[in-house]
Amino acid sequence: MTDLRLRPGLRTSTALPVAVLVAAAALTACAPQDANTDGTAAAGASGTAAGCAPGALATRTAGTLTIGTDKPAYDPWFSDDKPENGKGFESAVAYAVADKLGYPKEKVTWVVAPFNKATSPGPKDFDFDVNQVSISAERKQAVDFSSGYYDVRQAVIALKNSKAAGAKSIADLKGAKLGAQVGTTSLDTITNTIRPSAQPAVFDSNDLAKAALKNGQVEALVVDLPTAFYITGAEVPEAQVVGQFESASQGEQFGLVLDKGSRLTGCVSQAVDALRADGTLAKLEKQWLSDAVSAPVLK
Repeated sequence: MTDLRLRPGLRTSTALPVAVLVAAAALTACAPQDANTDGTAAAGASGTAAGCAPGALATRTAGTLTIGTDKPAYDPWFSDDKPENGKGFESAVAYAVADKLGYPKEKVTWVVAPFNKATSPGPKDFDFDVNQVSISAERKQAVDFSSGYYDVRQAVIALKNSKAAGAKSIADLKGAKLGAQVGTTSLDTITNTIRPSAQPAVFDSNDLAKAALKNGQVEALVVDLPTAFYITGAEVPEAQVVGQFESASQGEQFGLVLDKGSRLTGCVSQAVDALRADGTLAKLEKQWLSDAVSAPVLK
């Protein structure tokens, strides 16, 4: 989610000759990638037979693709908190990307990667991470992103008996006690778009945010639109979708997260682009996010 769901430092080595040998070996193992001016590897830079050879990428473990996501792994992005089952939009997208890269399901391994840790500087223990992470210039300073695989809109959910439930505009939400998960564009939407009169509540996880909503500690939460429909339909039925934001979310996309300067970024972006071009992403969105229909636009 943009909800949804926290910076190890970089280590240096004084053993320069060893570092040089390691770097040379890495260059031999995989074709080099160009980089965009923002530091993200160019999508097509490694798009050669050598650079993106199916099933033979320079992954963390040879012959295996390691994918990270947070825990719990929330519906409708995942199902039953089991990313490995292929159910839910992001699990399905991850396996579709893996297949494009030449890694069938049995060659995919999942690891737990907390949201803020996945997007912070430092080495990663995954080849790519899928966790409702919105692509932003700030995050690109710390990590690489693939092409966007989902176009995002933020939304507000509120307890039905709260004043916030009757909001028809952004101005109507300024006096509400609002909350969102730390480090998310949902929280950015509260701060930069709603600009409430009171400081928003910030939660380490979406589970804590939902508990606070249930308990009346906050009147409303900001989450991405599919998550808003799922929470109100399955988890907090005493809440409702108040509306969605348009201008604050224009151009916002979820992207797969990779280590900064990863040699896989171009290959992963090519896979995402191919899935968008052949209609796979649209089909998966319809299958798993069909509840995320229209909601009133708050202006």
